[in-house]
Amino acid sequence: MANSVFSALGHPLRRQVMALLRKGPKTSGDLAEAFDASWPTVSRHLGVLKDADLITAERQGTSILYRANTSVLEDAAASILALVGRDNGDDEDYKEAAE
Repeated sequence: MANSVFSALGHPLRRQVMALLRKGPKTSGDLAEAFDASWPTVSRHLGVLKDADLITAERQGTSILYRANTSVLEDAAASILALVGRDNGDDEDYKEAAE
């Protein structure tokens, strides 16, 4: 899971999408208007984020509403903090790796 999350966040447009969604759910149209890229390009990036479980998509009539999946973001942030020694120390896997 972590590798797909970090890979998905590797592209600047996808990070910008996540920043927008952090402020609240957005429709596919709202997201498409926010970028100077073609709709197929934005759609492909949304697919990568969805495959990594960073966002969820819910059809509402003719639109799709996207939301940030904060639990996956929190897990990714915890993984990064553990790598730099800033975790809360309760993760046995990281303790064993450090020894």
